[in-house]
Amino acid sequence: AIRDIPRHLSLHPGGMVITPQPIWNYVPVEKSSKRVRVLQWEKDQTEEAGLVKIDILGNRSLAVIRDTLKAVNNHYGIVLDLTTIDPVKDLATQELIARGETMGVFYVESPAMRLLQKRSGVGDFEHLVLHTSIIRPASNRYINLYLRRLKGEPWEPLHPNLSLLNDNYGIMVYQEDVTRVAMALAGFTLQEADELRKIVAKKHKKKRLMDLKEKFFQGAVARGVGQEVIDEIWEMISSFSGYSFCKPHSASYALVSYQSAFLKAHFPAEFMAAVISNQGGYYSTFAYISEARRMGLAILPPHINLSQIQYTGREGWIRIGLQQIKGIDHHTLKVIIKEREREGDYKGLEDFLRRTATSFAETRSLILAGCFDQVEKGLNRPEMLWALEHYQKQNLITSRVKKSSTGETLPLTAFKSPLLSPSLKDYDTKRLWELEEEHLGFLISAHPLQLYQEKLKGRQVVKASELHRYVGEEVDAMGWLVTAKVVPTRRDEPMEFLTFEDTTGLIETVLFPDAYARFARLISYNKPYLLKGKVKEEWGAITMEVKEVRPL
Repeated sequence: AIRDIPRHLSLHPGGMVITPQPIWNYVPVEKSSKRVRVLQWEKDQTEEAGLVKIDILGNRSLAVIRDTLKAVNNHYGIVLDLTTIDPVKDLATQELIARGETMGVFYVESPAMRLLQKRSGVGDFEHLVLHTSIIRPASNRYINLYLRRLKGEPWEPLHPNLSLLNDNYGIMVYQEDVTRVAMALAGFTLQEADELRKIVAKKHKKKRLMDLKEKFFQGAVARGVGQEVIDEIWEMISSFSGYSFCKPHSASYALVSYQSAFLKAHFPAEFMAAVISNQGGYYSTFAYISEARRMGLAILPPHINLSQIQYTGREGWIRIGLQQIKGIDHHTLKVIIKEREREGDYKGLEDFLRRTATSFAETRSLILAGCFDQVEKGLNRPEMLWALEHYQKQNLITSRVKKSSTGETLPLTAFKSPLLSPSLKDYDTKRLWELEEEHLGFLISAHPLQLYQEKLKGRQVVKASELHRYVGEEVDAMGWLVTAKVVPTRRDEPMEFLTFEDTTGLIETVLFPDAYARFARLISYNKPYLLKGKVKEEWGAITMEVKEVRPL
């Protein structure tokens, strides 16, 4: 009885309504729980009333492009203007997109999108526009049909009136294709056809959808269209449910993708640094660090004099930014950088303590993250911690007893004592790895899979870069989970697509329902796995159908 009745008032995250006069002249307005002015109509009612509704959303990839362009200008004096440079015509960019080497590239970095690029083998703008729209969740069947036709399989339009889909290889790809096909095949008016497009895309108003479906079938039959063709076309229309793009949307996305790919192809260090600094996109920071390594970039540790707040990259290396260190307030980082710019590099830990008001806990994190390793020549990390503790205690005692002539406690900086420490043994490699994980969130001096090589003795494990040699065979591979996505089969059974990585590349895998039921609960992001499965190739893209998963 309560189904479809509004449960509570909710604020649309990006929805804006614009009116020529004060908005309350058109629609009642109230305050939301966050004291934001909100309409008393929900979004569909607002549209139906004829008000102009715009969704304004942020896009971090625009910040990635902005930061990369700024870095390129700072490093090489090159001023790039992507409003005048046409990356669409750049051969290196086209080849990068065609190879699917697009981690970090806006909208085309998901495993499904990268596999589609590899399978298609095309990287031109027109095909990328098509790919950004055909990758809909419900369109897997049509993706395979598209690829067969792209590779040369002969085809004819399902009906003479459907030659309007020839640019899409006879497949409905964009939202407006629903509108155009309904008009051409079933005699819908423009208003009726656009209503069908909206209802299919938004998966609501099911009763009205059934009315439109009946009208579509009747209209198509009246125009002599065969039942088999009608059923096929309606199934294609149904694949637009939930999530789909119009062609202008796909084209604008593809242009941003091309701009991103252009920068990755020509300025890889600056681009990957900007991706990580802006919290990436589809993947974790560790996954982007691994991608940078595969691109041949050296990953340099945080440094109190060489690191900025953000990650920085240039000519073959990426330096970890101070923002990556856990437990340090952003305001503190700004103070550290500003003081360094004002008075020059820090000469050591003592100089740093004298010049900044960084707290004990924050300084300790900087030490354990390795920020002073190359600066404090006389002390290792355990000795620096001892000296910091001693320094802190001495200053606390002094600050209690030292008074000025007015009786007030003098500033702490006036009584700071020199750093003192006994000789202590430095941390071993294992402890250094633990500190990287604890304070940075991942290993930088080694890939975590290197820690498990002993467990693989006596077992033939195929590397990601060698999987193409074993197509059709069942092999073992070792991988660290990068990302995963569960999807339903046609029988509504769960299956999962997972991307693993080893030190040589990515392993795209699939767990079909039986394997998913057995192993999905075992898989997490914090340990490596031994994968047993069959290697498959489809139009040049290598995947692995996993039969067994074992945590190491």
